[in-house]
Amino acid sequence: MTDSARFFLDHKPGRSPANRSLERGIEILRAFRPGSELLGNGELAERTGLSKATVSRLTQTLVGSGMLQLDKAERAYRLAPAVLSLSHAMRTASRVLQAAAPRMLELARQRHINVGLASPDRDEMVYLESIRYARRAALRHVVSGQRVPMELTSLGRAYLAALTPQHRSQLVQLLSRRRIHWKVIGAEIRQACADVRSSGFCAAAWQPEVVALAAPLEVEGAIYVLNVSLSTQESIATIAHELGPSLLGLVQAIRHDLELQMPRSG
Repeated sequence: MTDSARFFLDHKPGRSPANRSLERGIEILRAFRPGSELLGNGELAERTGLSKATVSRLTQTLVGSGMLQLDKAERAYRLAPAVLSLSHAMRTASRVLQAAAPRMLELARQRHINVGLASPDRDEMVYLESIRYARRAALRHVVSGQRVPMELTSLGRAYLAALTPQHRSQLVQLLSRRRIHWKVIGAEIRQACADVRSSGFCAAAWQPEVVALAAPLEVEGAIYVLNVSLSTQESIATIAHELGPSLLGLVQAIRHDLELQMPRSG
């Protein structure tokens, strides 16, 4: 199993013993990413750090349970439709998405910007919703389910800022292992955390001519992150001045709508 997987499994919530077979089966499913439609047992073993014998046993089980499909001609596996149904069930059941989506659409239309909502998954951020209304088309198209690096993006840095110092330190240490130029990135993360503490949001420009602002949204112990972005040649400081209040207003509006949804006692 990979170092990243071990780190997050070791830091799982609760005290109950782990089900290793279940954990390993989930690692198999996690190995599939965009651009990796078909994966054989050898590729899955390489990506997960599991032995080929273990992978072979698990893929057979996942095919039998309807989570994977076997392509006999290629002797490889692809995700089965049941995986998509799980994603749909998550989206339709999410109170946060239901409250956020209308507000996000309103702001995107009003300011002609892109607005996103993301959640952490291990050492990456995953878009739950992405509404694209920026005037200038970007080369990169972002959709729900897309992953972005935690350490480089405003989304990830805003999430790190919302963690406890101990949890943030542990996660930053893990992130630092996969970047050569960590001294610069680490300084930017520290600045982003300071910006979130002082202003409520941080900014980053990890894609050419794209500036993004992000702010954390904590809901019942879970940390989500909202961001606004656009393709521009303006400086980060200029965009932060122009869009920062709109982003903070969006966070406040969604938090208010969620509070209205909460059942009242008495």
